[in-house]
Amino acid sequence: MEILDKVPVSLAIFGCLTLGLAPFFPEPHIWEKLKMLAGGTLQKPVDIFDLCFHALPWLLLLAKLGRMAMVK
Repeated sequence: MEILDKVPVSLAIFGCLTLGLAPFFPEPHIWEKLKMLAGGTLQKPVDIFDLCFHALPWLLLLAKLGRMAMVK
């Protein structure tokens, strides 16, 4: 938990806005992969890795905000 406390919220937000949404056109990659997951077509290992890779900044931000809420 100490590592999570050291990560600035601004860095997590920056990660979400860049890596978490890249590429931006025609639609964010994370959105495409979530649609594939919901539709049951997320089967290739590269697509699963891609989903995890683009979801990581969002999970970091959620963990950081949750940790901040618990500490206060």
